[in-house]
Amino acid sequence: MPRRFAANAAAFDTDVLIIGAGPSGLALARTLADAKIRSIVLDAQDAATLAEPPPDGRDIALTHRAQTIMRRLGLWERLPADELAPLREAVVYNGSDPRPLRFDARGSGEDELGHLVANHCIRRASWQAVQGCEFIDVRPATRVLGLSIDAETASVRCRGADGGEVTLRAPLMVAADSRFSEARRHAGIGAQMRDFGRSVIVCRMAHTEPNQAVAQECFHTGHTLAVLPMNGGESSIVVTVSSDVAAAMHRWDDETFAAWVQQQLGSRLGTMTLRGARHLYPLVAVYAQRFVAPRFALIGDAAVGMHPVTAHGYNFGLYGVEVLGALLAGARRAGRDLGSLGVLQPYETRHRRETWPVYHGTNAVVGLFTDDSETARWMREAVIRVADRLPVLKLAITQKLTRRSGFTWPSLPKLPTLPTLPLPGRRYQ
Repeated sequence: MPRRFAANAAAFDTDVLIIGAGPSGLALARTLADAKIRSIVLDAQDAATLAEPPPDGRDIALTHRAQTIMRRLGLWERLPADELAPLREAVVYNGSDPRPLRFDARGSGEDELGHLVANHCIRRASWQAVQGCEFIDVRPATRVLGLSIDAETASVRCRGADGGEVTLRAPLMVAADSRFSEARRHAGIGAQMRDFGRSVIVCRMAHTEPNQAVAQECFHTGHTLAVLPMNGGESSIVVTVSSDVAAAMHRWDDETFAAWVQQQLGSRLGTMTLRGARHLYPLVAVYAQRFVAPRFALIGDAAVGMHPVTAHGYNFGLYGVEVLGALLAGARRAGRDLGSLGVLQPYETRHRRETWPVYHGTNAVVGLFTDDSETARWMREAVIRVADRLPVLKLAITQKLTRRSGFTWPSLPKLPTLPTLPLPGRRYQ
């Protein structure tokens, strides 16, 4: 181990400080624990909420690669079997056109495109997977008051559940505190935010016709309706409309809302009835300008907050955890400084290469399919017809969803190391 790094180790409270005990933050902590890298995970929520998070209406589509990562971390087996719903096919409808664009797993070697599971089940499994790990210290009900990063140390000043303030130090700090990350802002990293001026209403609905494990994405004039097939004769419904209309729709009674969804689907799922509460969320996509800085990194939605049209955001969180965790494990074996840019920059390169095309491609598709102009409607029809006649394109998309591991990356050119400014430190309040 380099002498300078070893000499400073005694001054650290842990190896990695993680801000945010959501699924991505806890997955990183669990990954690091396998490499015997210590972490302290801070979250403002109390322990009871983290251990048993309430349903929030959101359901996540897990790719095969995400499932592989979850199995390795001991998460997959903690998900209730009756909550794991297979996703065998996806169809995209352009308005009332009865000829949708279809995607299925044929040619991929898999039986499904992936699986769907409720977000609160993932959060609960993530909490359970870190309990009893000697290398993980989760501190609930802890509020971050300020960050400080200098040439040697990343520090966080926080207030614990007992009301006392403490400063924690580590070679590396990782922000995993949502797409509206305060830690990202305090660290001086900007983000491209696309406010769609829309909101989503999410809920579970029962139906009298089977969903056949087929997801539906229906682009209509003025709104989008997504159907994610769940088990037990239910589906997850995601309605995207302008925020003013969403607020009014959220106030509809259950029968009116169910009748509207049924009508928009052309009764393809039979009679619809609401199951549980409806939840309303603003629609903002986020892409950080950088994923790393000296002694600082972003993961999960703090790095990339996806439009929910693909239900794909958590997959990117796991992909980032896999790459960053492997780099930090390799650095520990080699005795390198975990917070150095030489260690962190490959994560920036690889995660950007993985996420940038999908993020911007998704936003472009959403922009086209939610534009109500005559030209856009014509282009949508043309895109669907052309894509449906390009089996190579459809197979490429399917294989991206069904691959079980990350890409084998080619040797990358050495990136220039950003200079560490000779300043007394950067402090953020």
